[in-house]
Amino acid sequence: MNVSLKDIEKARETLKNVIYPTPLILSKKITSFSDNEIFLKAENLQKTGSFKIRGAYNKIANLNQEQKSRGVLASSAGNHAQGVALGASVYGIPSTIVMPLGAPVAKVSATQSYGAKVVLYGNVYDEAYEKALEIQNKTGATFLHPFDDPDVIAGQGTIGLEILDQLKDIDTIVVPIGGGGLISGIAIAAKSIRKEIKIIGVEPENAASMRTSIKKGEIETLELCGSIADGIAVKTPGELTYSIVKDYVDDIVTVSEEEIANAILTLMEDEKMVVEGAGAASIAAIIAGKINRKGKKIVAIISGGNIDMNMVTNIIDNELLKRGRMLEIKVCLPDKPGNLKHLLELIAQTKANVFTIHQTNLRPYLAVGMQEVSIILETKNHDHIAQIYKILKENEYSLIED
Repeated sequence: MNVSLKDIEKARETLKNVIYPTPLILSKKITSFSDNEIFLKAENLQKTGSFKIRGAYNKIANLNQEQKSRGVLASSAGNHAQGVALGASVYGIPSTIVMPLGAPVAKVSATQSYGAKVVLYGNVYDEAYEKALEIQNKTGATFLHPFDDPDVIAGQGTIGLEILDQLKDIDTIVVPIGGGGLISGIAIAAKSIRKEIKIIGVEPENAASMRTSIKKGEIETLELCGSIADGIAVKTPGELTYSIVKDYVDDIVTVSEEEIANAILTLMEDEKMVVEGAGAASIAAIIAGKINRKGKKIVAIISGGNIDMNMVTNIIDNELLKRGRMLEIKVCLPDKPGNLKHLLELIAQTKANVFTIHQTNLRPYLAVGMQEVSIILETKNHDHIAQIYKILKENEYSLIED
């Protein structure tokens, strides 16, 4: 079950009229956070919104007629699901996809729109995988593994060929790791052509199954596994991908949930890119200073953009609060005409913008005749917030702390 450069070149030929060659973008903003030149490989702009179409389609293209006639089955956190569903629809093959119960609505809807039957089961990918195997035993459908398969790995490896075509003097490629299919394909492609290229993987701290396995020298299954980077929250890496990563990957680093969220907002605000947690993992590692390189040309794989809009809203709000760009204050006021007007006039002096105001006297800690006023403000930074607190205290307002 080895994968060679020849296999990846064959996959590129199979995919040439199917996928988009995605752009490689020099990011001045991300570069400013690093001692290197940072280029973004924008697989979030690929068909189905992620790189997964490459491996899924290549696998389906290599099935024999008997395998196709039984229909195809897959388990996925969402992106492989869409790749399989689209590939199956092109070949006129029925497809069934098992996805975790918490899979983003956007990924579920998109998978169904490509004609697949979706079964929701389990809390993480690994539980969906077990359910898919159960369905396979009953139906005889051809199972398409999302990462531990030579044809899938070869398809993902076409990204490595594209990168080397786009940037000849690249030094390092930073790749998100879930089960390991993406980094395996890219590493084989890149190092088969230029063995000095460094390949660095990135996993969430809460789902670092490949890093744990490599450190222990054998495949390990995590007891707990969960991340906002749901596309790479995998409890157990693949056997084939583990062996490839062990031989080809130079280092694996981890990133926190806060670092991933920060990267998502940074890409959205500064690069105008909507990117899911898994897709932002490589950038999270770069911004956090975890890629130990200096003066190099580094490509970060932006693996996908299929993020749930509710998740986007939560990340934006939380990150703006952390950055001092949003503030919620609660003030205790006498419930009399003119008091709120005076409070807002003071806030207006600081040039803060009011988003929302909520007033209530239904709080057990309020005295009779008093009300709580909760105001959410748009602010510039933490110094601006300090200025707001200063003017309120100078005017003897009673602030309510949660």
